[in-house]
Amino acid sequence: MFFSILQKQNNHRDGARSRFHNRKKMIFAGTVFVGIVGAVLLTRYIGDTASGQNRAFEKFTNQMFCQETASNTISLHYTLKNPEQFGIEQGVVTLGTFPVEPETLLASVENLNQALETFSYKKLSADNQLTYDVLDYYLEIAEEDAKYLLYEEPLGIVSGVQTQLPVVLSEYQFYEKDDVDTYLKLLETVPSYFESLIAFERAKSAAGLFMSDTAANKVEEQCTAFINMRENNYLISTFVERINQVSELSEKEKSDYIQKNASALEKDILPAYENLTAVLRDLQGTGKNEQGLCYFPEGKSYYEHVAEAMTGSDRSVEEMRDLTRRQMSEDLSDMEAVLGISGAGEEKDGRLTGNESTEEKDGQFKENEGVGEKDGQFKENEGVGEKDGQLTGNESMEEKDGQLTGNESMEEKDGQFKENESVEETIGQLTEEGQAARESAPIQVAAQIPQNPVSILKELQTKTAVSFPEPPDIAYSVKYVPEALEEHLSPAFYMIPAIDAYQENVIYVNQAQMGNALTLYTTLAHEGYPGHLYQTVYYASRNPNPIRTILNFGGYVEGWATYAEMGSYYLAPLTKEQATLLQKNSSIILGIYTLADIGIHYEGWSRADTLSFFSGYGIQDVDTVNQIYDLIIGCPGNYLKYYIGYVEFLELKKQWSKEKGTEFSQKEFHEAVLDVGPAPFEIVEKYMGSVEKMQKGTP
Repeated sequence: MFFSILQKQNNHRDGARSRFHNRKKMIFAGTVFVGIVGAVLLTRYIGDTASGQNRAFEKFTNQMFCQETASNTISLHYTLKNPEQFGIEQGVVTLGTFPVEPETLLASVENLNQALETFSYKKLSADNQLTYDVLDYYLEIAEEDAKYLLYEEPLGIVSGVQTQLPVVLSEYQFYEKDDVDTYLKLLETVPSYFESLIAFERAKSAAGLFMSDTAANKVEEQCTAFINMRENNYLISTFVERINQVSELSEKEKSDYIQKNASALEKDILPAYENLTAVLRDLQGTGKNEQGLCYFPEGKSYYEHVAEAMTGSDRSVEEMRDLTRRQMSEDLSDMEAVLGISGAGEEKDGRLTGNESTEEKDGQFKENEGVGEKDGQFKENEGVGEKDGQLTGNESMEEKDGQLTGNESMEEKDGQFKENESVEETIGQLTEEGQAARESAPIQVAAQIPQNPVSILKELQTKTAVSFPEPPDIAYSVKYVPEALEEHLSPAFYMIPAIDAYQENVIYVNQAQMGNALTLYTTLAHEGYPGHLYQTVYYASRNPNPIRTILNFGGYVEGWATYAEMGSYYLAPLTKEQATLLQKNSSIILGIYTLADIGIHYEGWSRADTLSFFSGYGIQDVDTVNQIYDLIIGCPGNYLKYYIGYVEFLELKKQWSKEKGTEFSQKEFHEAVLDVGPAPFEIVEKYMGSVEKMQKGTP
């Protein structure tokens, strides 16, 4: 499945900062191997002894890995630099297709479940039991995915195929001449791939599940922006860069290939995009829901599934909401302690206020009592009411064509809506000292940190060495998002390398959305050290079972990167007080968006409800709320992946610290969770601290 692997390749920032890495797990669909596994592999591999069971299980998972990886050309090329070493040969060049029949997917998952159950869990080694547990959980999620197949949206406004495909193609590496030939054949398949995508969108439309007109307009804008690049398209310039690195080609051959690439862009890719935009215009008006998922027939149940799959948390949506409020309360208490404010610890008018200052010591967050939401209601902002679906009581705020209208637009920066970036406007009046600290911080940072991304990454790598296990020696480069795409792509994103070439890494930076030095610093911590790049190469260096490398657990991966980002404030050249204010402020903002995600998709908030909620946190501009609402509608659960994942790591750290007492070590904690690798948090908790023992063969 091209879409599934495409989502895996762009592990980067979305959600609160308009990152476009979306949740789309590997779906075992349409591949021949699924029908073979239960019928052939098991009869050949399984033995009665423990050693026989382990050999059989490892062959089984390796076969799964090879078959899924080889199922489309992008998947194969991005996952393996040398597929022949895994016994894989290049088959038909294809981007894959979009299935529209849930029954086919369900049958595939059932076959794999039956195959998995054939193994004796007790006879497997501890390491193989971990892989078994992860795969078993993953198949449960895949089964639910299949049931809600047409609820999925491959054309998401933050992480859709329309924006990811060009980026993935532009990073398709040419190791030798055959790679160039395969790439050009791949471009020829884009029209048929888009036809499959269009068929999927038509099926969604027929089922009453097509996207809203607002989302369709945004997707069309993104496609049009790509089309309008024409001869300035970065698929031309990046091709030239890559082809010039193939030493076995003559200058004549390179020139011929460059012309073929330009021709394929005009003949195959751009017409495919034009066809897609035409179909989107044709399907506009068939979307029956302009609000959250809960307004679809099975939307509330689907959102429960989205929340679980996005986060890897076993908490219910209600429990995630309560966890968010509790963490926000802790963060607010810490901010108020820095600013010398007392009397915190309550929820007032549906807004959280802090309680009993929590301390941060060596990056550890002390647990605080949770706060509930009064009567489950948010008090409406004065002057704004809603009656019969209409806003009343304020002439400057109306709802027209499903949109709130008003004035005083707010700037969007880093995909996150600025509340003038002030402490008090984010969480209420927190004194002038708080604002002064925040306003002075970027100037202070800009004067003291390196002025280019590579130097920042080197500094972060050095500073994190104290509290994180040593990563392998690798190379990385920083590239800049093409100017023509700056408006439509994330502030930054990390391209996951092939598992047999994890030493080669690339981070993209969107200069138009960096804002200031502090933003760049924390962004590179998220994408680089100790975030995505560090976590990816560290785990790859542990030589995990290959199947683990293609199973996507967004809550773990993005939660870890958010954890890294939050911690980077304390690595920047700031005072502890400034770092605390800025980090807690950033965490609270992400928590607010997480509550809004749950409110819109699970509790059914209208635009007016959403305005009332954000007004309680100092965000009162209706244009801003419309943008927030549309972003959340277009990316259900995205905020949960980052925030709940982040807070789950904090919860694991609290538990680890409590158990270790005075022997607590940050480095040991980080090693424990990193050694387990991407997985749901219940499995991380089960195995953390034991993986190293497994690998050493100690009890």
